[in-house]
Amino acid sequence: MSDNVKLILTRTIHTLIWLFFNVVIFYLLYAVIVNKIDKWLWYGLGFFFLEGIILLIFNNYCPLTLIARKYSDSTKHNFDIYIPEWLAKNNKLIYTSILGVVVIILIYRLLLSS
Repeated sequence: MSDNVKLILTRTIHTLIWLFFNVVIFYLLYAVIVNKIDKWLWYGLGFFFLEGIILLIFNNYCPLTLIARKYSDSTKHNFDIYIPEWLAKNNKLIYTSILGVVVIILIYRLLLSS
């Protein structure tokens, strides 16, 4: 398999995982807004906790980014994923902020229900 095919495969997998996390984070946001604190919310938070651990282990890089780096010398922020460059550049800030809002609302909801 050529390096270009490996890069395409890595970018595709990375994009699919990114899409999965988008569904999860927007479900989390929906769930806390409508006060639907269920097992899916906790599973979703677990996924983000796991992702955080993985990022810590890999020095704040996604392992797929490190794999893609073997097949590309591009300096673009989106060399490893099929999303716009501005989004790839700000991805962690945007999604960490949304997750922060989710956690704040969740804490509020949990305090109100006790």
